[in-house]
Amino acid sequence: MQIIKPGINVDFMGKRYIAFAVSAVLLLTGLVAYIIRGGLNYGVDFSGGLMVQIQLTGPKDISDIRKALEAVNLQESTIQSLGKTDDAIYLIRTAKLEGINSETLNGDITNALEAYFGKDAVAEVGRLEMVGPKVGKDLRDKALAAIFYSILLIAVYISGRFEQKWTMSIVMAVCFIVVVLIGLSLGASMTWLILIAFITSLVFCWVLRLRYAMSAILSLIHDTLIVLGAFAITNKEISLTVVAAILTLIGYSLNDTIVTFDRIREHLRSNSEKKSLAEIANRSVNETLSRTILTSGTVFAYPVKGDNGIIKRI
Repeated sequence: MQIIKPGINVDFMGKRYIAFAVSAVLLLTGLVAYIIRGGLNYGVDFSGGLMVQIQLTGPKDISDIRKALEAVNLQESTIQSLGKTDDAIYLIRTAKLEGINSETLNGDITNALEAYFGKDAVAEVGRLEMVGPKVGKDLRDKALAAIFYSILLIAVYISGRFEQKWTMSIVMAVCFIVVVLIGLSLGASMTWLILIAFITSLVFCWVLRLRYAMSAILSLIHDTLIVLGAFAITNKEISLTVVAAILTLIGYSLNDTIVTFDRIREHLRSNSEKKSLAEIANRSVNETLSRTILTSGTVFAYPVKGDNGIIKRI
């Protein structure tokens, strides 16, 4: 199936400086938002605490909901309205877990709200999550490590797969492991460890002339940072589901990267016309454009909706 006619020749490489400028603006905007907000908005999965999602039979004022929740020690919670006002869906979040019994919390919340607003005021208590602060920190570190290791192991694979430099790839992997072990022995946090390891891997790629691997790393880092920047700008919550989505994004980005690299390599081998690398890259991107659009476009073809508008973890 083709939605792009064969022979198309969009000058992507000719517009690369415009793309660089747009990417730079997006990255800087995300960085500024990250600094202003004091970091990303981690969900209960990573920050620890309690999250409850409820649906009432009719819209209520958030201040009234907070007063009703005093009976279950949730009066200091952050309460957010989700969806349309008439949906009456509210997300309750708190970092305090003292005096809260998770086993009876659903019933306690229902009783407290119905005692304040009247009988049958609660339509559904749809989502309940409770995570301790230590567990949240461990999950956050493991999530960062999952993204981190996936990108770097991909770089090792691409070096061997496209440049036939498996020895150099193994050397880079060993050096990377040594750097990680040194960082762990010095007690570096996961954030600093990731930053140091990324810089180290890029240096090794440059020194060992692993062009494909370096390009892949920069591409994946770029795509990941753009997404995280969007979350920082919108102050959307980062949860385990979002981490899974980022790993999926990395997979799609890698898939496109490998297909394009493969086409570039084929054209470099048969470059009888002595075309420049920019011309070859542009031709390769155009030849794989239809496949890229179809692969990425199918992600948006099947929207998922929760029952009764309630967001549920899948």
